[in-house]
Amino acid sequence: MMQFKLFFRKEMLEMGRSYKWLWVPLVFLMLGVMQPVMTRFMPEILKSAGNMPKGMTITIAPPSGAEVLAQTLGQYSSIGILILVLSVMTMISGERQSGVSQMIFAKPVSYVSYAAAKWASMLSLVTASFALGYGGAWYYTVQIIGAVEAGAVVKAGLFYLLWLWFAGALTLLVSSLLDPAPGIAFVSLGAALLLSMASGWLPRYTVYSPGSLPQISAQWLEPAGEAKGAVGAALLCLACIFIFFAAAVYRIKLRYSKG
Repeated sequence: MMQFKLFFRKEMLEMGRSYKWLWVPLVFLMLGVMQPVMTRFMPEILKSAGNMPKGMTITIAPPSGAEVLAQTLGQYSSIGILILVLSVMTMISGERQSGVSQMIFAKPVSYVSYAAAKWASMLSLVTASFALGYGGAWYYTVQIIGAVEAGAVVKAGLFYLLWLWFAGALTLLVSSLLDPAPGIAFVSLGAALLLSMASGWLPRYTVYSPGSLPQISAQWLEPAGEAKGAVGAALLCLACIFIFFAAAVYRIKLRYSKG
């Protein structure tokens, strides 16, 4: 436990020194606030553009608050995942390439504590950033669009947070396997994208896939307020996160164990 605390403190300090605790939450907050603001003022923006033919009018049906929040989650599915991957992709491979991990494992250090600190710091950054961005989106949606049921907002947020945890854990696993940062980003983003797309293409066979969590989150915000396979997808996602962690620990041990 003492080793875990030391490693976790080191990871948090490094995130602070690299300003990840500043720019990652700010990007998530910007993405969250931007959607309700743009939705509210889009008709005025189009009207003031001045490029429409004379006499032509554009009528845009105002969306509900739940629809705006669902669109916000869609922003996180693209730009948000990209920012997440870029922020954590070198947490393991970077130390390996710089020689820091070799110095660490020259001493009797627990591989589990080392990897657990990486996972815990990643989860802390992701959770805080998403909570700030999603909370900002909810606040501005209520203020300028309309009210949204609190229970639906919380359920949608929790299930989407699981998807971000999955993407972060997948990235750390790939970081333990590969060295080049572009390769880590390509594999992590590609795998997350394929899982999400497969859930849309083959919903019958991917109802419990972690890739269905973004769709499940959006379904919680719909008027019906029910999402098929939500519990199964959440449990499988948590199981995958644990498997990714165990695989990363094994890979790190295999690389640095003296046998």
